[in-house]
Parts: sequence; C-alpha cells; structure tokens
Amino acid sequence: MKFNRLVIALYLFSIVSCAQSTNNVPKSYIAYKTSEEIKIDGESTENSWNKVKWSDTFIDIEGIKEPTYNTQVKMMWDETYFYILAKLEEPHVWADITEHDAIIFHNNDFEVFIDPDGDTFNYYELEVNALNTVWDLFITKAYREKNEALNDWTLTGLKSAVKVDGTINNPNDKDKGWTLELAIPWEAYKTSYFEKNVPENKHWRVNFSRVNWDFQLENGVYQRKKDAEGKLLHEYNWVWSPQGVINMHEPEKWGYVYFSLKEVGSKDSFTIPQDDAVKAELYSLYKSQKSYFKKYKKWATTIDSLTSKAIIVNHKTLQPTLENHATGYNISVKSPFTNTILIIKENGKIISN
Repeated sequence: MKFNRLVIALYLFSIVSCAQSTNNVPKSYIAYKTSEEIKIDGESTENSWNKVKWSDTFIDIEGIKEPTYNTQVKMMWDETYFYILAKLEEPHVWADITEHDAIIFHNNDFEVFIDPDGDTFNYYELEVNALNTVWDLFITKAYREKNEALNDWTLTGLKSAVKVDGTINNPNDKDKGWTLELAIPWEAYKTSYFEKNVPENKHWRVNFSRVNWDFQLENGVYQRKKDAEGKLLHEYNWVWSPQGVINMHEPEKWGYVYFSLKEVGSKDSFTIPQDDAVKAELYSLYKSQKSYFKKYKKWATTIDSLTSKAIIVNHKTLQPTLENHATGYNISVKSPFTNTILIIKENGKIISN
C-alpha cells in the first residue's frame, strides 16, 4: 500500500544515527505578533517581515559541520496564523514531486516540526519542496516507540508559497535559491493546548530541517546522485537547532519558539525553563533503560545500573529514583528549581506532579 511505503520511508529516514553529542543546547527564537495583513506569496515584502530578525544560520543535524549552503528562518504570528519565512541558498533549484503527501524529502525540501505541549507525543510534521508540493502528517509519538504516522491528516487551512530566485529545473544557469513562506493556522492543532488555542506568551517546541541531495543530470534532467554501484548517495540534513544525532524524531531536542504578545519591532526576552534541563537528564536515563533492556531482556531496577556518574544540572545534583512495575517503570526526580516531581515512563512520556 502507498501509505505503508510512505511510513517505512519516513521511519528509515528518521533512524539513521551516529554517535550522539551531548553539547547541543537547543536554540530559541522570539516570534513577535503582527497586526499587518500578510499576503502569502513568497515575496516577504510586508513591513512586519522587515522588522523581524533572521534566525541563526542552520548547522548540520549533529551540530558539527557547516552546511554547504546557508539556510535561515523568520517567524511571527497573529490571532489566526503562525507565520514562517525560510530562505534557502541553492545554486541549482530543482524538484519533480507534484503529488500531495508523497515522500517530499526525495527532493530537496524544507521541513517544519512542531510539538505544542513539548511532551514528545502527538506532534506535527510539514515538508515542502521548491514546487510548493506539501507533505503534512501527524505523529502519535517518536519513532523509538511503537507509533503511528497519520499520513491522511491534513493541515487544513495551510497557506504556502515559493519564490525561486532563478529558474527551477534549468541546469543551464545558476540560481541564488528559493524562499518559502508559510501561514499555519492555529485551528489546525488540537484545541486543548491553551485558551483560544493561541500560545500568547507561551513557548512551543519547534525545529526546522532542510534536506539537500547531491545531484546528477540525466538527459538534462536533475536526479539524485548515485555512486559507481548505482546506489543513492546520502542526503545532507541541515537544521535550525542541532539534534546531536541524525534523527529529527527526538522532539525533546527541538528548539523553543516563544510567542510574544509584543508587536514586531519590539524587544522581549525568553529563558529556557530550568526544569527542561532536568527533563533532558530523564530522557538520558530512559534511553539507558532501553539499551539495558535490549542487552538483558529486562528493565534495570536501580539507577546505578543506568549511570555511574552523578547527575548535575546547573550545579544542582539530581537524586532520581527508579520504580519498576508490571508493565514497565517510572523514573522520578524532584526538580531542585521548582520542587516539581518529574516522572518519565517506559514509553518516554514525562508527567509532572
């Protein structure tokens, strides 16, 4: 079935991994509110866009290497939409996928990942190529768990437009790149996150990825490049907030977008909650538990079985406890910053008490 092929492709794309880096601090960005009517045409000529700063330049997904071409984003919002503007430098703009919900990352593309409540469950993915072909899907939980990628979910009300600075699919010249402008309606997300479902003075976990392929020409037509044995060369993955591993589907590593009520052109501040650093340590223990289970076919019963080092966050030593039960385990810890009890379960979900 077509859906199964799509899910398998997405899964394989998400699990290619290398040595994990622990030094990647998530990026953050303040999205200011606009009162100007924004026309989604890829032109970004509105005064509001001119007042909004570009993000940091994208880095490779592991946070190690500088990409070949620059990528940056801008963000802002109003009562109806979350606006995103992406600028992609590319000397050869090409694309050939025109079917909605096809595997867009088989072309060069731009991708948006959004987890509104930051629990790594029930998040959203959007992919767009230079022909403005869209793949939108809803994912129940990260691929490290048994999940569902709902390819039949549609981001109703999405507005998108692409502007190519050059000539698409023409190998006889060099282009400067392409710009993608998006307006994602708040109504597309489930309505239980915040009042009015608009995250005023709240933050969401968000990341952006750019997939780029080396190419070859076959009878003057762009194709993904193959090696001498006819196998496709690996794609490049360039992201806003580095993952530390070649896997976008670890939502706890995504960046932070804070939706300020202040108007574009204003100044505001945002600090990543200290408890999120505590949660990051819980995710590390959760992953150690998965490795322990894979090796011994059972869950560890003590924290010492998972780590031999003291767990220190911002000069505070954590004291996690591990409790096994019939269907799995709970690892809990009291935050030294808020006194909140944070618990991670065997499925990777964190709850607060």
